[in-house]
Amino acid sequence: MDFRLTQDQTALRDGVRELLAKRFGRERLRAVLDGEPPGAVWTALAGAGLFALRRPVDREGLGLGPAEAVLAFEEVGRALLPGPLVATELASVHRAFAPGPEPALAGVLRRQAAEPVLVERLPELSVLLVLDAGEVRTVDPAALLPTARQVRAVDPLTPLWQLTAPLPPGEPLPEADPEQLWTEGMLLTAAVQVGLAALALELAVGYARQREQFGRPIGAFQAVQHLCAEMLARLEPARAAVRAAALSGPGGAGAGPLDPVEVAGAKLLADEAAVRGARDCLQVHGGMGFTWEADVHLLLKRAWLLERLFGGTAECAEKAATGLLSTGAETYVGHLS
Repeated sequence: MDFRLTQDQTALRDGVRELLAKRFGRERLRAVLDGEPPGAVWTALAGAGLFALRRPVDREGLGLGPAEAVLAFEEVGRALLPGPLVATELASVHRAFAPGPEPALAGVLRRQAAEPVLVERLPELSVLLVLDAGEVRTVDPAALLPTARQVRAVDPLTPLWQLTAPLPPGEPLPEADPEQLWTEGMLLTAAVQVGLAALALELAVGYARQREQFGRPIGAFQAVQHLCAEMLARLEPARAAVRAAALSGPGGAGAGPLDPVEVAGAKLLADEAAVRGARDCLQVHGGMGFTWEADVHLLLKRAWLLERLFGGTAECAEKAATGLLSTGAETYVGHLS
């Protein structure tokens, strides 16, 4: 499989990176951390077509596929941009709201017993997609606000609300397949994790070059070099796995339903690259990395949060293992016959 980017894909990736660098640099990140809403950045991304990449042309979309979407969302992760952007992209693709000049922010939750129901940025959402009983329903977030309560989140850039009352019935989305929608969300979240891992490596290498001890940059020490090399060794396989999973539909072009086993495996690699990469970046920074003024702790907290979204480690491992065992059994039986 050829993973080299086309000219158009390279232009898309570079365009999103340039846009985010202009609209969401470090000063803006710190302003949002202090409570300033990032709505203007979301609007700019919507205008640039982030939420319309996979939407069909006849619905005012760009008609592209998952391969292009993962490139864009990797840049979103690399910029550490907060917001329910994956959920908003899913809602846009699956007709949860009509296209418009500004993003109608969306949330996605899957009802599971014995788990608290947490929703990101509930007051700012226009629609909530609920995956339950084999169907996808849309629920008005405004109906949930009176009984919801804000809870402390591990990521200070991702405010969470806990739902304490039963969800209203909502309106069904008959064309949306809940399993495929969840798999698509898993893939895009994995792409964001790859971007986080890339940012962690970039920050670690940059700090290792400029920070000096005993009259030498710390990057000259073998222990630091090993940490950075291991970060790269986890990042590149994760990036390749995510891009391969984006092409796992029939025909290998991303058309049709994605392969949930491929996507689950990709998210496992991406989660590991992001979480361990952020930890190693923290170690390279030493005591400086633990301070509020440094951005390293934000990477680790975001990676922890995304590790649990759209399939945690246990779910992804079970899905990947079940798929591999099933494939192995079919191959074995076929060989015997």
